[in-house]
Amino acid sequence: MDSLLNYETVKYFGAEEREAERYDAAMRGYEKAAVKTSWSLGLLNSGQALIIVTGLVAVMAMLAIEVQAGTMTVGSFVMANTYVIQITMPLNFLGSAYREIRQSLIDMREMYELTDEAPEIVDAAGAGVLAVDRGEVAFRSVDFDFGPGRSTLRGVSFTVPGGRSLAVVGPSGAGKSTIFRLLFRFYDVTGGAIEIDGQDLRKVTQESLRAAIGVVPQDTVLFNDTIGYNIAYGREGASRDEVVAAAKAARIHDFIAGLPEGYDTMVGERGLKLSGGEKQRVAIACTILKDPPILILDEATSALDTHTEREI
Repeated sequence: MDSLLNYETVKYFGAEEREAERYDAAMRGYEKAAVKTSWSLGLLNSGQALIIVTGLVAVMAMLAIEVQAGTMTVGSFVMANTYVIQITMPLNFLGSAYREIRQSLIDMREMYELTDEAPEIVDAAGAGVLAVDRGEVAFRSVDFDFGPGRSTLRGVSFTVPGGRSLAVVGPSGAGKSTIFRLLFRFYDVTGGAIEIDGQDLRKVTQESLRAAIGVVPQDTVLFNDTIGYNIAYGREGASRDEVVAAAKAARIHDFIAGLPEGYDTMVGERGLKLSGGEKQRVAIACTILKDPPILILDEATSALDTHTEREI
């Protein structure tokens, strides 16, 4: 699946044979395990059948001796034979049932391990709903570490008043994207606080926080659906007219209108049927449709030409 989703990278580096060999190596391991399973299952079923048949033959022989001695009628023999067969048939089923039950228990254990996984970011007890009035964003001596020895932010402080914008500039790995992830509360700060209109983000619900923030990420990944669906994803229940208005604001409506299927054009896996600039404009249109009071652009126009960027 990884190779198929990243087929462009595979072709860039001429790695088709290498990926095929990786797949074949994985399949060889699977084949060995499947053969072992088949052998063990065959031995289990053969041994089980042998025990049941031996017991059945022994019982039939004992009954035949009784019939020969005159202490049992042929009708009783047939009746006993029927009873024994009815008993052994469910016993013969136990071998396969045991395997199915065992596999089901393994699957259940893995499922419960997944459902019992505790989320790293949870709402505080009694968390309230974020109320955005002015839209002021403030970082107050924020510290953040991804782990021991991976210090990313130290003592970051700034305030963005409502109606204003702030550009964060720096080299790769400086923590620019981390700032927006902290604001969106993908992570919690390890020191200091982040506030919106004086409300600490850790004391409001994640749902209300994320409803108030729109993000156009650096790496845009679209759903394998239509262009219209991907733009309308910004707000549930949006009408086609609202979707078109957002597309016009993002300067992508003319491109969509020129397609044979228009807004019903499929974008492919991760939006691979669109160029980088087209994907970015779809993402911008999606966020415009959401119309949030706070907007974060993480190099959102890096794939656009200067003219289109100025228009947007």
